[in-house]
Amino acid sequence: MTNITDPIFNDNDKAREHLEAIRWADGVYCPHCGNADPASLHLLKGKSHRPGLYQCNACREHFTVTVGTVMERSKIPLCKWVLGFHLYAASKKGLSAHQLHRMIGVTYKTAWFMAHRIREAMKEDVKSSGPLGGEGKIVEADETYFGPKDTIKKRTIRGKPANSSKRSIVALVERGGKARMFHVERATKESVRDVLVRNADRKSTLMTDESNFYPITGLEFADHATVKHTGGEYVRYEADRIVHTNTIENVFSVFKRGMVGVYQHCGEAHLHRYLAEFDFRYNRRAALGVTDRERADDLIRGTGGKRLMYA
Repeated sequence: MTNITDPIFNDNDKAREHLEAIRWADGVYCPHCGNADPASLHLLKGKSHRPGLYQCNACREHFTVTVGTVMERSKIPLCKWVLGFHLYAASKKGLSAHQLHRMIGVTYKTAWFMAHRIREAMKEDVKSSGPLGGEGKIVEADETYFGPKDTIKKRTIRGKPANSSKRSIVALVERGGKARMFHVERATKESVRDVLVRNADRKSTLMTDESNFYPITGLEFADHATVKHTGGEYVRYEADRIVHTNTIENVFSVFKRGMVGVYQHCGEAHLHRYLAEFDFRYNRRAALGVTDRERADDLIRGTGGKRLMYA
């Protein structure tokens, strides 16, 4: 359990040292040229230099621990950044920008931009985290719809947006492992297959509902099992396995509760970052033995190389 009175949350020097200990765990390096030779990296001291400023003698550039991260060129005090990382890492269903602005004492506009930069640091993909599943493992896949698109082209007879006018989300989850959700323009056989083959190991067993998005793509995997939700089947026990998609339904449940209860409104252009936020916390959930502090430290490690401009 993290102590919210820890000095890293209210002292800028302690916060900077905390960031340095995590980002430079293997030693200081220059984010401009990659130089990691201690002999040519010098900490600049004196009243004319801000704390934590280094000079790289290889490229003659100056840098601090925030250069090359989502915090670069930010005027927000480092202790507030560290507190923001902790709050988003520890809040299972998210934290609104209004709540952040009230808790850490910054303007709403600053809190909104800060929250999106934190979400940007949470992004993971195949390149950074590898594919889901593998030989002997089960990957569940499903799609859902959340909120209307910015432009509604079709409505139901009751006046609500039809599925083609809703925001489509395709998700994969490795049973007992990680999840990955994607906002796609429209859920089709082609878009669902693209997500599957790019993010799931084809040696995996694929489990889905009876949607016609999956039968053909399922042939590309080691095995494909389905449950028939329309027939009232949600779990099927077989000799050596349990067939269901309840794991991915749980992921959707937490996501929708957070979006409806905490965020309430989300622009379509930003939906992919909210999905990354919920993925990040699920992939480091308490059930896997990850603490709030470890989750926040992982988030800080993910800040590198992810600049996000307000424009």
